[in-house]
Amino acid sequence: MANGKKTVKYPERRCVGCGNSFPKKELIRVVRGSDGSVSLDFTGKKPGRGAYLCKSTDCFKKAMKAKRFESNLDCEIPPGVYEKLAAELAGYDGT
Repeated sequence: MANGKKTVKYPERRCVGCGNSFPKKELIRVVRGSDGSVSLDFTGKKPGRGAYLCKSTDCFKKAMKAKRFESNLDCEIPPGVYEKLAAELAGYDGT
C-alpha cells in the first residue's frame, strides 16, 4: 500500500441490451426468485438469478426483442414485468 491510499473496486455487471459493463448501482436488476416469480429489484439485494439492464430505452427494446431476459433468467417473463420496466425507463429518458 503506497502512500496509504486504498483503491476501491466497485462491482460491475454487463447490460443484457448493449453488452457494455457498468457499475452495478447504475443498472436496473430483473430477478427470478426461487419460486419462479420475476420482479424488478431496485436494491440489488433480492435473492435469485439476476439480469441487468442499463437505463436506456434502446437497450430495453433490444433485450426484449432478442428475448435476452428469458435466456439469462431461464424462464418466461410476464408482460407485467416488461410494463413496469418500460415505465421505470420512461423516467430516465434523455439521460
